[in-house]
Amino acid sequence: MGRICPCGVHVDAFSEDNNVKFEGQNGTIEGNLTYMADVCITTLATSTLSLEFEDTETPGLNDFTFTANEITTVECNQEGQNCVITVTGTGTINGDKLEFEAVFRDQVASAANDNVQSFVITGFFDQNGAAPVEQGSIMALGCQEL
Repeated sequence: MGRICPCGVHVDAFSEDNNVKFEGQNGTIEGNLTYMADVCITTLATSTLSLEFEDTETPGLNDFTFTANEITTVECNQEGQNCVITVTGTGTINGDKLEFEAVFRDQVASAANDNVQSFVITGFFDQNGAAPVEQGSIMALGCQEL
């Protein structure tokens, strides 16, 4: 029996060749992004979310893995047939605790890519715009029109 989630998201997504911004650095850096999330509003304490960045411009220099250690809010908003899920909380990079906000868009149309509209780690990293990911790699939970 699967769990019922009134608002959440499951993400297993990869996006390559994105120009991202790091706090305190001029310009953008190109790299690949891997997103993983299993978030439900009724089970925030056991929800998971991570972002891995692989620097392809200067290999190894800016690589990092961000892992959420506390997810504080999840919002699901219907936009036409699509669903936008905003997740906020705190996480760590190399032991440093930082706040984050991630916005995922589950596109209904099979011809349209899903996308990660934004991913910001306060004071450290900004995805710098939407990152397209494979259709079906973001699955919204509990975002149906009534």
